Amino acid sequence: MSTIFDICPNIFNIPLSNTIDQYNRALESCKHTFIEKHKDYGSAWRILRLPSLTDQMYIKASRVRSIQETGINKVGESIEGEFKALVNYGIMAGIQYQLGKPGEENMPQHEVERLYDLVAEKIRSLMLKKNQDYGEAWRDMRVSSITDMIMVKLLRIKQIEDNNGETQVSEGIEANYFDIVNYALFALILLEEENPEK
Repeated sequence: MSTIFDICPNIFNIPLSNTIDQYNRALESCKHTFIEKHKDYGSAWRILRLPSLTDQMYIKASRVRSIQETGINKVGESIEGEFKALVNYGIMAGIQYQLGKPGEENMPQHEVERLYDLVAEKIRSLMLKKNQDYGEAWRDMRVSSITDMIMVKLLRIKQIEDNNGETQVSEGIEANYFDIVNYALFALILLEEENPEK
C-alpha cells in the first residue's frame, strides 16, 4: 500500500539542495565550536569511555527538555548550544567507536579534524539516505519532539551498553549515535528557521 511519502516524497516543498545547505551550515558551526574547544583543551575527551559520553549527552538532552517544559534557563546557555554539544559529543562517540578504545594521548588538531570529518561524512550519508526514504518528515516535527527522540535514542544506547553491547534485532550503538547527531542538526535547522536573526 502506498503512503503519501511514496506518492509525493517531498510534501513540504523544500528542495533537497536547501536541506543539504542548511545541514552543512549547521554542521560547520558545530565543527567550528569543536575546533575552538580543541585549542583550549586539546583532546582530553579521548579518555572518555563510550558510556561516559552517553551519560554526558543524556545530561545535555535532559537540560534541553527541562528548559522546554519549564521555560526556566538559569545557567543562560542557549538550547542551540546544547544541540551543538549533542552533535559534537555524538561525533566524539563516533570517533571513539572507530578507534576502539579511549586514549590519553593529545592528538594534534589536524588529526582530530580528519577524524571529525570522517565520522561527520558517515552521518551525513546516513541523513541523505533516510531523508530520501522519509520525505523530509522531520520538518513537520516540533523541536520538543526531536528532543524526545534524542532521549529515546540515548536510553536505547544505555540499555545496549548495560547489555555489554549486544542486540538481538535492533540497530547498534553507533547507528543510534549517528541518529542523535542528525536529530540535533535538524533541531538546529528548525530553530534557525524560527529565529533567523540569531
